[in-house]
Amino acid sequence: MASSRKRTGNLGETLAADYLRQQGYTIITRNWRCATGEIDVIARDGDTLIFVEVRTRHGGRLGSPEESITPRKQAKLIALAYEYLAAMDAPPDDWRIDVVAVVLGRQNSIERITHIPFAVGE
Repeated sequence: MASSRKRTGNLGETLAADYLRQQGYTIITRNWRCATGEIDVIARDGDTLIFVEVRTRHGGRLGSPEESITPRKQAKLIALAYEYLAAMDAPPDDWRIDVVAVVLGRQNSIERITHIPFAVGE
């Protein structure tokens, strides 16, 4: 079960990164890890640094991907962003946390990709 969930998550992250590239974003890195956890995608939109949480679901039986961003998860994403910024030599003035929700259908076909800018804030 865990490996199936991991494959779904990896596919969602790849689809999200591809989608963001198509929208003009530059992908800096994927799966940045630290002691606090992991940031799925880090991208740039002009001068703005974007931390992206990707949520992927098959169908809707477990609720929408967006619904899985709990207040606890939001707090963790903010902590991760600050940890990344602290690790940079010259952190940007402008940054935000977005969510990309991916819903997959049969045979991993894309049913929906929704990008939510400024999804998490302090």
